[in-house]
Amino acid sequence: MQQGRTLLGAKNEAFPEKTMIFGLFGKKNNNQAIVDRQYATLTSAARMPGFYEHQNVPDTVMGRFEMLSAVMILFFRRTRASQTSGQELAQEIVDAFFEDIDYSIRELGIGDNTVPKRMKKLAGMFYGRLESYSKAMDAGDAGALATALGRNIHPKTAEAIDMGGLAGWMFQAEAHLSAQSEDVIATGSATLPAVA
Repeated sequence: MQQGRTLLGAKNEAFPEKTMIFGLFGKKNNNQAIVDRQYATLTSAARMPGFYEHQNVPDTVMGRFEMLSAVMILFFRRTRASQTSGQELAQEIVDAFFEDIDYSIRELGIGDNTVPKRMKKLAGMFYGRLESYSKAMDAGDAGALATALGRNIHPKTAEAIDMGGLAGWMFQAEAHLSAQSEDVIATGSATLPAVA
């Protein structure tokens, strides 16, 4: 995992066509209903109980961050070959994800002076995961993806925890998203499959 490599507002080296998060903070979004609908679907998918009950994801704040990151990465990957509207939607949804995290950190009582530093760290974590998961998925390597998931989801565990089920779901979810039309993506109606 590579943290802190990308500065806020900078281009991401692994996905140079994607600008860093926060690009749209404060910008009036003409498609807010579409963004809200798609973001709600993605966050609901990340909260499916099966991840926490059967796929070795801890039901903790960080476990939920990891699952939401994985779902956002899947959506990001689907839209990178989309039309401009799909790519813009993906960026706005990732921005919404980090706005949500910013709000949650503040709600936990974290001081305003430390929020930017924490957000920068979380952004680095997200883009590090985007890079490592994409590398494994592009190669069709479920084992490498499971290893990367285990390293990120269970960073303090000495023995490897089986993340093969989650890796398999991610490949299934990517195929599911790929089968959805550009119209589905552009209207914020993309779905993810259920987890076993």
